[in-house]
Amino acid sequence: MKTLPLTLAVTLALSSFTLQAQADLPGPGENAPVNQYITRVNPDKTVTFRLWVPNAKKVNVVTGATDESHARHEMQKDERGVWTWKSSAMTPNMYEYFYEVDGLRIADPGRANVKPQRQVNTSLLLVRGSILDARNVPHGDVNILTYHSNELNTERHIYVWTPPGYSPAEEPLPVLYYYHGFGDTTLSAISQGRVPQIMDNLLAEGKIKRMLVVVAETETDTPQTTPENYRYGDIRSQFYHPNATLADRELIHDIIPLISQRYNVRKDGAGRAIAGLSQGGYQAELSALKHPESFGWLGLFSAVTTVTVPDQTVAQRLNDPQSVNQQLRNFTLVIGEKDEVTGKDIKGLKAMLDEKGINYHYKVYPDLGHEMDVWRPAYANFVQTLFK
Repeated sequence: MKTLPLTLAVTLALSSFTLQAQADLPGPGENAPVNQYITRVNPDKTVTFRLWVPNAKKVNVVTGATDESHARHEMQKDERGVWTWKSSAMTPNMYEYFYEVDGLRIADPGRANVKPQRQVNTSLLLVRGSILDARNVPHGDVNILTYHSNELNTERHIYVWTPPGYSPAEEPLPVLYYYHGFGDTTLSAISQGRVPQIMDNLLAEGKIKRMLVVVAETETDTPQTTPENYRYGDIRSQFYHPNATLADRELIHDIIPLISQRYNVRKDGAGRAIAGLSQGGYQAELSALKHPESFGWLGLFSAVTTVTVPDQTVAQRLNDPQSVNQQLRNFTLVIGEKDEVTGKDIKGLKAMLDEKGINYHYKVYPDLGHEMDVWRPAYANFVQTLFK
């Protein structure tokens, strides 16, 4: 996903604002409770955005998840130096926003929920009332496994969601491997993608099978495959394929054996699914089609695809429609109607699948772009089809 890189200058600038403000006016908690200085979701589902920067000249709060959907709202400063803007009632969902302080983009320093990016510049807020909530239902566990990757010769980590009451003594469970998008981290699927909450809630409603979900790191971060080493314009031509090739080797030789060692899971292809969003979708496409014996389910959510970043092995597989149809019990393609990042990837792959007679499921999300409001429901819909 597209991000704007930040540097130490952001932190220094924020520190400068804070120090100047403290010299002029009492700070949060001194003459009034801290909750009067920070953003809050109100009982009526309106949101009061607040930022304490008394010496700033102009402050906007920017809502929306993509460049195309960003909306700037001019904030007003009160006598305490608190800048405020109040929204109308918002539909239950998780939203992205950030502030512009005299032209400087910052995440909200008054809230703990930030978008899990490699360079953090956006905050998150949850308006309750949807499947994204932590409800009073049985909860699974989220484990962090740190391991040595022999393929990358470094220490790595993955998140593993296990269903409520998981026991190694129960029958072997199927596994979904899930990859995040460009610029994000593994934590993105957990905190912004809301994988644990979605899985807990769907399982409580009897809509999904018991399974494990493994969230792996999309970036391999070798000297040749670190995304920050490339201009955005060179990512497709120079970065995606070598990175995905390494990540595929890590998945097959490091991660899947680790999961099989640590958990009682199925070892057949029909017992493994793989999915990903944006760049993570490219990873999923490569690994699924390169290893037909290892995966029986594939989900590509607004994915970069081999239409724009070719792979010889995948091309050979797609030229054998019968084998792909025999392998994949569900091949899902999802895209936002206004997606200008990977719209051509998904549409091009769809046209290729149509031409070759490869079976797939396709869904377009109206009026949405390259964003979580596509990927969260796409994930929720996909997992309801798995292992049945």
